[in-house]
Amino acid sequence: MQRNRSGNENSRNEAISAVVNGRVWTGDPWRPRAEAVAIDGDRILAVGTTDEVRSIARGGRELDAAGGLIAPGFIDAHLHMIAGGFRLGWITLGEANSRAAFHDRIRGFVVTRPRGTWILGGDWDHERWGGTAPARDWIDAASPDHPVWVTRVDSHMALANSRALTLAGITRATPDVAGGEIVRDDRGEPTGLLKDNAMQLVERIVPSPTAADEDAALDAALRLLASNGITSAHHMGALPPAGSWHEVQIFRRAHARRRLTTRLYVTVPLDTWPRLRDLIAAGDLGGDDGRGDDWLRVGGLKSFIDGSLGSRTAAFHQPYDDAPGEGLFMDTVERWREWMVDADRACLQLITHAIGDRANTTLLDLYAEVTVANGPRDRRLRIEHAQHLTPADIPRLAAIGAIASMQPQHAIDDGRWIERAIGHERARTSYAWRSLRNAGTRLAFGSDWFVAPPVPLAGIQAATSGWRPDQHITLEDALRGYTVEAAHASFEEGKKGRLSEGLLADIVVLDQDIFEKHARLEEARVEATIVGGELIFAR
Repeated sequence: MQRNRSGNENSRNEAISAVVNGRVWTGDPWRPRAEAVAIDGDRILAVGTTDEVRSIARGGRELDAAGGLIAPGFIDAHLHMIAGGFRLGWITLGEANSRAAFHDRIRGFVVTRPRGTWILGGDWDHERWGGTAPARDWIDAASPDHPVWVTRVDSHMALANSRALTLAGITRATPDVAGGEIVRDDRGEPTGLLKDNAMQLVERIVPSPTAADEDAALDAALRLLASNGITSAHHMGALPPAGSWHEVQIFRRAHARRRLTTRLYVTVPLDTWPRLRDLIAAGDLGGDDGRGDDWLRVGGLKSFIDGSLGSRTAAFHQPYDDAPGEGLFMDTVERWREWMVDADRACLQLITHAIGDRANTTLLDLYAEVTVANGPRDRRLRIEHAQHLTPADIPRLAAIGAIASMQPQHAIDDGRWIERAIGHERARTSYAWRSLRNAGTRLAFGSDWFVAPPVPLAGIQAATSGWRPDQHITLEDALRGYTVEAAHASFEEGKKGRLSEGLLADIVVLDQDIFEKHARLEEARVEATIVGGELIFAR
């Protein structure tokens, strides 16, 4: 029994020398299929038949795949690690389907917490009870002695009870916030709902967790990712305005203690680009290129153009069909242009949230300006979500080399009510995976956890059989989105995303070959997860 990266003695974190008797999908076009993988230390030694691999395997344990699929470890290209980890212990309202259920869940959770403790979490979805947004009077009676701050599932809108509003000093006289909204009733009184940038009025007074709390949240997140076959993740930081330089320190602390079991590619806020440039130049993050090592890299700059569809704050060219206005911008085009051009000139990667069609048009315009201003190079511009596009904008992503970093499970959630929000025509080019793929755009897939569960198999199913049939993609393309293409999106395709000699031994083993005609993707499960040649999860 050895001491593993999580710091716990656990026989499952032992060295693996070979994975045999499986159906290997390598992600490598030069050798797409095999039946076994040999491992030497943290690297892949060879890919071949079971007999070939056994003949060269060196020490360690042999893992029998028993006919299941052996594939590159899944890479979740968009999630929020720390927030997701914390939410595993916070209140959950995602299954509430009525005002009464919403109230009762709050009441039931409050009685388990000491008086005065903040009640956090939420992930409610008002579409589950017909689309009426909740208000503070729904929950005040259930939480007289606790401030409550619970977010909608997309975290672009949140509900505060009266106690939380009082602590935040929010009254009818509080002015609106640029890039956000304080929702008010007919008398001008705050209902308790705050959208996007206005959410910071409450978030800034929520007590900060302790370092021990943060470490525990990260450990919980790592365990969940391992159980779902995720060996690498692109961390998108805290939602604005928190940014997340502080989260970088949480990850560095865990890395120094050898507690990371998922490789991380971390983003920081766009407007802090000089800080990232200087840290890289000074080599403070480590690694040959100053951005970190194989376990922890800080390389991307995250920003937000607009809000979300569910909160009706995603920016569209035309008004919503079921709400006033066309959404909102989180900042000004002039400020984005200045930051993006300067950051790109420093060779930093731009990673930008855009959901509504107007937000995506604006971002594509900005990215085009960046490429003209700074000239050609391999910059791998990323559009996070790229959910709603005009037909004219679909070919523009490939034309400027932008990566569509998308989350297939969102389409399943939004598909229940999307046409009510934006109508049939605009919905036709929403979640346009096949159209983008056919136009030559690279697709990197993720979950946006905590917004959706970090379950790549569910995302693969959504991309291949959910949403609109005319936007389905092939199983292989979906799998590439969680492996090869996700690795490309972080400039790491030379290290991971494929099962090839010399690459990192990051491997997932499924209980069935999902490429077989008789396979049932919805029933497939992860049997084992290997990171750097170590077994970190086994069912």
